[in-house]
Amino acid sequence: MRVVLLGPPGAGKGTQAQVIAGQLGVPAISTGDIFRANVSGETELGLQAKSYMDAGDLVPDEITVAMVKTRLAETDAKGGFLLDGFPRTIAQAEQLKESLHELGDALDCVLELVVDEDELVRRLSGRRTLVDGQWVQRSDDEPETVRHRLQVYREQTAPLSGWYEAEGLLSRIDAIGAVEEVTQRALDALEACRGTRSDGPGAG
Repeated sequence: MRVVLLGPPGAGKGTQAQVIAGQLGVPAISTGDIFRANVSGETELGLQAKSYMDAGDLVPDEITVAMVKTRLAETDAKGGFLLDGFPRTIAQAEQLKESLHELGDALDCVLELVVDEDELVRRLSGRRTLVDGQWVQRSDDEPETVRHRLQVYREQTAPLSGWYEAEGLLSRIDAIGAVEEVTQRALDALEACRGTRSDGPGAG
């Protein structure tokens, strides 16, 4: 299966990505990993991305999309994948759709982990980091900062959720509860996706 995983900071996306991908037998692919591999490997795309990052600028979509497309064309992703952290915007989603089409593939399902904002703030602002033997709260985990991060996520990703819903790909998952419970909800949703798209492109 070819799956995209969406979710706000604090929803447990990184954990679920690894567990769900393991259950599906496909690689969990994060844009962070892709960037690091390209930059450390000094690929042409990596060097281009690094020049923007070193200047403090956002890496243009065409470079990010090209990196993702190259990764998805690798052998281990031929039978499916789980994308975590990409796409983040409708423009990226449209380019991903086109890139997959060029590879003869299509997405099977988009999972969105849903958590109440107050719960997200509680989870994130409750995190502590050990510094010089003392547990301290990082400045970016303070409640007001967390709420701002969530607002940015909403503004950026809410339209993306709607776009995938219109494409008939979106399944919203209640991400409150034990990791195993959330994973099972996600797997149930994927099974439903598999059933509704079994005759469509990219099935399997």
